Amino acid sequence: MTQAIAKRSPLSRAPSSMIPLPPQDVHARHEDTPMPVAALAADYPHGALVALHRHRRAQLLYAVEGVMLIEAQAGRWVVPPTRAVWLDADVDHTVRMSGNVKMRTVFVEPGTVEHLPERSCVVEVHSLLRELILAAVEIPLDYAPGSRHELLMKLLLAELAAIPRLPLYLAWPRHAGLRAVCEAVLRSPDAPHTVAQCARTLGVAEKTLHRLFQRETGMTFGRWRQQARLFLALEQLAHGEKIVNVALDHGYASQSAFAAMFKRHFGVAPSAFYR
Repeated sequence: MTQAIAKRSPLSRAPSSMIPLPPQDVHARHEDTPMPVAALAADYPHGALVALHRHRRAQLLYAVEGVMLIEAQAGRWVVPPTRAVWLDADVDHTVRMSGNVKMRTVFVEPGTVEHLPERSCVVEVHSLLRELILAAVEIPLDYAPGSRHELLMKLLLAELAAIPRLPLYLAWPRHAGLRAVCEAVLRSPDAPHTVAQCARTLGVAEKTLHRLFQRETGMTFGRWRQQARLFLALEQLAHGEKIVNVALDHGYASQSAFAAMFKRHFGVAPSAFYR
């Protein structure tokens, strides 16, 4: 379907309710265990927001169900059930839930094994890695060296080290004015948000705006806006929204235009992304 269609209202975003972390002693046990790898299960309702926090260990965040939106100072990630996010140790972050989320977290002691991701990123969760994550949360913290449990944990790390990193990351500027511009794009992804408009909002020249965006995010404003729209679209697609509706909600004139841009960025059509 490529013909023009009347625009729908953007997907309403329910206000988030602050959710505390699991009891401190639970996290402490999983991060301070002498074993190099430990896993934890936690379930959250739609709209829940886990407050800003950090972990001493690196962690793999995976949702069996639902979509997680993870925000750190340097950027944001959209994480559906076919993906997971690797966060470096000591990275301050929040986690917002879209849909009821069944989160599974694997904590890894820094320096445990070579070739793990060197920086926070999104990774693909294939069927074997998924089953290893699910098995890991059932393993006791005091598993014995040389046991089947330790072998499962080692295989989990080996799979994580081998899988490719994915470009599901939205860089976030530190400059206060640029952050305000970025928030405006996220609030109304279907609005034009031209360079000229944003430059006037900040009271700077268009060239200055481009230079600031390049310095703060590593890309032009146009490229950032395009990527932001695609990332917001991922959340709706993950919940089964029709592609044509997602396209119109995010500023595209037609489904075909959105699908072409989506495929150029992610390498697959929107209909195939979550398969």
